[in-house]
Amino acid sequence: MPGHRWGRLDLLWRVLAAVGSGLAQLLALPPFGLWWLGPLSAALLAFAVAGTRMRRAAWIGALAGGTLMVPLVHWQDIFGVDVWLAIASAETVYFLPMAMGVALVMRLPGWPLWTAALWVAQEAVRARWPLGGFPWGKLAFAQPDTPFVGYAALGSSALVSFAVALTGGLLLWSVLRAAHALPGARGTAPDAPPAPPAPPARTGWIGAAAGLAACAVIVAGGSLAPAIGRPAVDDTVTVGMVQGNVPNVGQMSILGERMQVLNNHADGVHELAAAVREGEYPSPDMVLLPENATDIDPFRDPVAREVIDAAAADAGVPLLWGMSRFNDDGTRYVSSVVWDPETGPGELYDKRYLVPFGEYVPYRDFFTRFVDRLQQVSSDAVPGTEPGALDVAGTTLAVGICFDVAFDPPVRESVAAGGQVIVIPTNNANYNFTGQSDQQLAITQLRAVEHGRPAVVVSTSGVSAVVDPDGSVVYRSPEGEPDIHVAELDAMDGTTVATRLGAAPEAVLSALGLAAVAAALVIGRRRA
Repeated sequence: MPGHRWGRLDLLWRVLAAVGSGLAQLLALPPFGLWWLGPLSAALLAFAVAGTRMRRAAWIGALAGGTLMVPLVHWQDIFGVDVWLAIASAETVYFLPMAMGVALVMRLPGWPLWTAALWVAQEAVRARWPLGGFPWGKLAFAQPDTPFVGYAALGSSALVSFAVALTGGLLLWSVLRAAHALPGARGTAPDAPPAPPAPPARTGWIGAAAGLAACAVIVAGGSLAPAIGRPAVDDTVTVGMVQGNVPNVGQMSILGERMQVLNNHADGVHELAAAVREGEYPSPDMVLLPENATDIDPFRDPVAREVIDAAAADAGVPLLWGMSRFNDDGTRYVSSVVWDPETGPGELYDKRYLVPFGEYVPYRDFFTRFVDRLQQVSSDAVPGTEPGALDVAGTTLAVGICFDVAFDPPVRESVAAGGQVIVIPTNNANYNFTGQSDQQLAITQLRAVEHGRPAVVVSTSGVSAVVDPDGSVVYRSPEGEPDIHVAELDAMDGTTVATRLGAAPEAVLSALGLAAVAAALVIGRRRA
């Protein structure tokens, strides 16, 4: 039966394209870093759903999303395979309505624009809901130091994702028009669903050339974008970095070795101070330490306070020390505290985006009935509410702690409040050697370009790094080892276009995609 044979072939190439879309985005992201596959991911998803019905588009989207998300967040299996697969499944769900929307808007003229806008809408919702969102795996996060990342300086991660998806759409546009221009390429399968309108053959090659030219313009535009409203250098600052390391890297039990972790980081400060005295490093203006450099609250434990006081006195400069601060009700803040060698603790920043089921258990009474492991999260962290703009030794640091960096608002608001250098204290010890640290570093690289500032990642056990404002990594520590480093950075003055516009580009692009879906539905009903 010819029609049945065509139907099976149609299903096969759609499945292959969907799987290819997910794999392409996975391989574009760290630790693989094949960034040029990012546009191909968007192109393959559009190809998979072109001309298909909504039900089929939905499961095609699920196939693409699952192919990406299941391996991407495999590091979550530290909390159990069930947690890993539950998070991957929840993230996959967002690809269903996006794929359905892409199938609809591909029936409209200029569909590469509308499909790219729908990628932004999907990522915008995923970064906000539920439980504050989980934006891991954005198209933008695969472009840490590529021509596309320049768009972050104009419109944050949303404009980068849009540029990547638009390039993919235009590549597909060009291929389809070139294919339709070939002799004998006008036929369709007997039972094929309606496809996007094909141009006349005589204009196919012109359309293909125009699409490729537009791709080249997008890439060139990303290279030039950071120069628009680029912040100026205000001063230079020399920062020390301490990666103290933790016992039992990659195991949940490290959180129980609290005194050893504190001592490791204090020892790192003493080692750095001795190296400075011996002339191995220039004298720093401050020393940065990671998230959870102590989980013993020095505001309540005099021994922990003595350890930090001694480290600050030896360094002779302010420290930025990551710690847990406990409240009387048993809750806690995940904080970075400025610790002066003479006056002790001063300004602080409390982490705003907390990891659900890692740093707190939402609906604790309900979930702990079914998952005994959640009892290991013995105290719930509570989120901070203020931007992390901290004055340290005359320089204002824009601080975002670990998970904060994956979201647009924390670093943006800290820079808008006066932050001159981005600082990301983090604790990825449970995830060392899984690729998660590389993924987080790539996001930090994007933030550096977005706000036109150098960025410093300082980790308990790696990866610690120094990133230039163009997104390039100029220093990177080993994983799972102690490390010290000193870097001279430019403290910047002024803000980028992206910092000033905030969430507006994301809102406009998301609205554009949703409006296109509405238009496609209205036009479809009229034609029916």
